Amino acid sequence: MIDGGQAWQVGGLSRKRRDLLGGLALLPLMSAANAWGAQSADQQGPHLDMAGPPASVSFPLLHMMESGALADFTDKARFTLWTNPDQLRALAMEGKTSFIAAPTNVAANLYNRGVPLTLVNVAVWGILWMVSRSPDMKTLADFKGKEIAIPFRADMPDIIFSFLCEKQGLNLRKDFKLRYVATPMDAVQLLLMRRVDHALLAEPAISMALRKSHSFPVSVVAPELYRSVNLQEEWGRLLDRPPRIPQAGMAALGAARNNPKLLARFEKAYAESTAWCFANPQECGELVARHITMLTPEAVTDSLMFAPQHYATAVQARSELEYFYQLLLDREPATVGGKLPDDAFYAGAGA
Repeated sequence: MIDGGQAWQVGGLSRKRRDLLGGLALLPLMSAANAWGAQSADQQGPHLDMAGPPASVSFPLLHMMESGALADFTDKARFTLWTNPDQLRALAMEGKTSFIAAPTNVAANLYNRGVPLTLVNVAVWGILWMVSRSPDMKTLADFKGKEIAIPFRADMPDIIFSFLCEKQGLNLRKDFKLRYVATPMDAVQLLLMRRVDHALLAEPAISMALRKSHSFPVSVVAPELYRSVNLQEEWGRLLDRPPRIPQAGMAALGAARNNPKLLARFEKAYAESTAWCFANPQECGELVARHITMLTPEAVTDSLMFAPQHYATAVQARSELEYFYQLLLDREPATVGGKLPDDAFYAGAGA
């Protein structure tokens, strides 16, 4: 589900990202160029471009593409892979992608900064775990004094880890040695090369690490790596809420967000493909590996065993999203664009 030089700076935006977001005021002018705006809902459209990361939020997109789930709108669905937040934000700014998978805080940030975007659903409700060489790490406090590899500095994994640590009185600067890396796969490599003993990872990177180290499902000898603290359970325990986090979902961009029939059809197809992935984990693994070569079929299949099988439209998830966004506003307002998104952010809110 990210080298610190590329990432969001804690306490504000890096110059690179301020420059990137500075042009967002021009985006409403660009959206008219999106061919979906001129296409009637009952005709096949031009290429429908979808984008996502090498993570579970993209699995349904790939099934939709292969199964022709949107054939009543287009027979030319395409998928673009993004691997870090800078690529995600650049794709959103270009105005050529109709649907993009994004962490929910990034979607809110882009919307509040002027990107023509509407959140369609929340499909990922927590796939974050600590991975360790030690079987004795049961709580975040057990990692005090340890070096931890963390991808995506000041983006979703780091945000949740930081909040949960501070919630239980841990000092990020004094209690841990945090080693920020560019992508989850970089953290996996550090683990496999024994350059770090602990990492914060999301599925399917966790299953990739366990498979590569022969630690999954249960090694007949001592495993090299262990699935440690479940951050979703920590969230539920510390906040007295359900053990799930509205982590990522799909957003419609440009003119696609103003096509109610397309939005409804996309949401229905995505929900159906999500159910298919959970019901057919092995077939899903094989499908995903055909399109995202950095993932193995086995790791994708394994990852589906640990992902919460919860799905909600943006409207259904709104209360949990606003709770999450308010926590971010209280800590780092820039991560969500300085305010709660209004009604237009939630697809179907005005229906």
